[in-house]
Amino acid sequence: MDKLIITAALTGAEVTREQQPALPISPAEIAQAAWECARAGASIVHVHARRPDGSSTQDAPAYRAIIDAVRARCDVIVQVSTGGAVGMSAEERLAPVTLAPEMATLSMGSVNFGDDVFLNAPTDMQRFLDAMRAHGVVPEFEIFDAGHLATLARWMKKGLVAAPAHVDFVLGVPGAMPGTPEALMYLRSQLPAGFSWVVAGIGAAQLPLAMMAIALGGHVRVGFEDNIYLRRGVLAASNAQFVERIAAISRAADRPVAAPDEARALLGIGHDRRPQSAA
Repeated sequence: MDKLIITAALTGAEVTREQQPALPISPAEIAQAAWECARAGASIVHVHARRPDGSSTQDAPAYRAIIDAVRARCDVIVQVSTGGAVGMSAEERLAPVTLAPEMATLSMGSVNFGDDVFLNAPTDMQRFLDAMRAHGVVPEFEIFDAGHLATLARWMKKGLVAAPAHVDFVLGVPGAMPGTPEALMYLRSQLPAGFSWVVAGIGAAQLPLAMMAIALGGHVRVGFEDNIYLRRGVLAASNAQFVERIAAISRAADRPVAAPDEARALLGIGHDRRPQSAA
């Protein structure tokens, strides 16, 4: 069984300071959170950019400031979002890919998202994949529903994607697949051979699905984007608290946690993509 890759989703597009006072918003705050999570055992940080007023943005300069700030503090893999926020155009969402980060998310289909619709037209999805290839970015394919995984399988048949590749099962979004063991086991059963996977459980689903992933050979995503409570009614003090808990559980289960360069090797991120300015 491979070492466990822990992804820390630090900020997201929807959580507010009113909901979570410890939410990192500025590049300096996000870099501090990334450093704390790296010390706790995370090898990837998934980042969204915010304006000073807390609103979401996909502007490339905002992401450049975050990437530079994180790389100045630690050696984690920086994974940018191309999901952005609901309602953003495909052009807006794609902007951070032009910075050639090591990884970026690629959502594999449209889905109801609470009271909204997260739209991902097939032509836009293909354009995102082409842009990632052009800039040498490793995609993480975001799976919110079973049909998204079926679309990925069709892409494989067309020769657009080949194993090994990496997917993220995002479970528990209202309107998408539920955050249940049954949903995770079904998606895992449909995963093409040679693919690795991570699970992002939303809200209360985060911890139980993370423990399943540790036992089943998958990987784990935690953090304020998906969940702000350490336990029922108790706000987490930091993203690192979530990482510390998962790392402790995994080590207790005799599954070591991957360091950033070990995660790069597992995910096919070449040594030449290792950030040279990392401290």
